[in-house]
Amino acid sequence: MTDKRPMVLPPITDPSVHEQIDRLARRHLAAGGIGIDLLTRLGSSAEGLLDRLPGFVRSRLDGATRAALSRAFRAASGSRRVTRDRGDVFNRMASTLSGAAGGIGGFAGALVELPFTVTLLLRAMLDIAAEHGLDPDDEAVRKECLRIFAAAGPMEDDDSTDMGFLAARMSVTGQTVQGLISKVAPRLSVSLGQKMAAQAAPVFGAVVGASINYTFARYYQEMARVHFGLMRLSQETGLPQEALAEALQMRIRALSR
Repeated sequence: MTDKRPMVLPPITDPSVHEQIDRLARRHLAAGGIGIDLLTRLGSSAEGLLDRLPGFVRSRLDGATRAALSRAFRAASGSRRVTRDRGDVFNRMASTLSGAAGGIGGFAGALVELPFTVTLLLRAMLDIAAEHGLDPDDEAVRKECLRIFAAAGPMEDDDSTDMGFLAARMSVTGQTVQGLISKVAPRLSVSLGQKMAAQAAPVFGAVVGASINYTFARYYQEMARVHFGLMRLSQETGLPQEALAEALQMRIRALSR
C-alpha cells in the first residue's frame, strides 16, 4: 500500500546553502520571460498561439512530442560519444539553424524539425549535467532532464509557481524514464506548439524560427544549470533535493515580489 502522507522536509540552516540557492534563484528568474519579450518585440503575443495551429498539427503534436522524447535520449547520448562538450554557443547555434529551417517550411517543416529541436535541447542538458560533475548516462540525470521539460517553458508567462521545481518533482516522482515521458510529453507539446505557431508566421518565417529556437536553447540551458546545480548541492550537503527545491521556489517567489 502506497504511503500517501506528505513528505516532511528538513529545514535548511546553513547560510552557505542559502547563498547558493539565492544564486540559482536569480539565474532562474533571468532565464524566464525571454520568449515573451521576444514575441512582444516582434509584435506578437503568446496568447492564443495554439489556436493558430492547423488541425493536422494539433492532432499530431502530442504523439510527435512523445516519440521525439523517446528517441532523443539515444540520439543525444550517441552524439556525446562522437563530439563531447560542445558548449552553449554551439548548441544554441545548432538550435537556431534548425529553427530557421523549420520556419522556412511552415507548419509541415516545423513538425519535421520538432525531433531535431528536442534532441538538441536534450543534448545541451546532458552537456550541462556533465559540467556539474554528474553522469549523463545516469537514469537520475535523465529523469531530471524530463523534469526540466515539465517546468514552464520560455513562452509561459508565470513565475514558475504552477509547474515549478517542487510541483514538478512531486508530480513525477517514482517513475521510470518511459513513464515520465508519458507524463511530460503533453506539457512539453504545449510549449512546442506555441513555438511552432510563432515561428510559422508568414511575415517573419525563418527569422522568427531561428530567434525562437535560440530563445528555447538559452532558456533550457539556464534551467538545466539550476536543476543540476540543485542536484549537485544535494549530493554535496546530503539534503534532500525536494527540500532544496522548496527553498529555491520560496526564494524565487520572494525575489519576484
